[in-house]
Amino acid sequence: QVQLVESGGGLVQAGGSLRLSCAASGLTFSTYAMGWFRQAPGKEREFVAAISISGGRTYYADSVKGRFTISRDNAKNTVYLQLNNLKPEDTAVYYCAADATMFVATIGGAYDYWGQGTQVTVSS
Repeated sequence: QVQLVESGGGLVQAGGSLRLSCAASGLTFSTYAMGWFRQAPGKEREFVAAISISGGRTYYADSVKGRFTISRDNAKNTVYLQLNNLKPEDTAVYYCAADATMFVATIGGAYDYWGQGTQVTVSS
């Protein structure tokens, strides 16, 4: 049974930082591209960042480029999202997702497995 478990969310002031983690089990982690998505209240889910199976390629939404960093540790079956210089508009539930294809996707429908999400709230 595949499980993706996010952690690291919380309440932070604008300008602050958080580090999200997503621990994967039940799959061969090193063969999955990984992504982070977020969904704010009343809004559709949106792409945040993605990383290739080796970690050599990363992709970011324009809204987070330069502030967020995605990384992975295949030995620990974990993908991370470092969130810096947070803004109130970053408030959302953040989800990690796993994609079994070789290609890094920015579309949620391409992903095979999803975590339950972790709440990030940024106060102004």
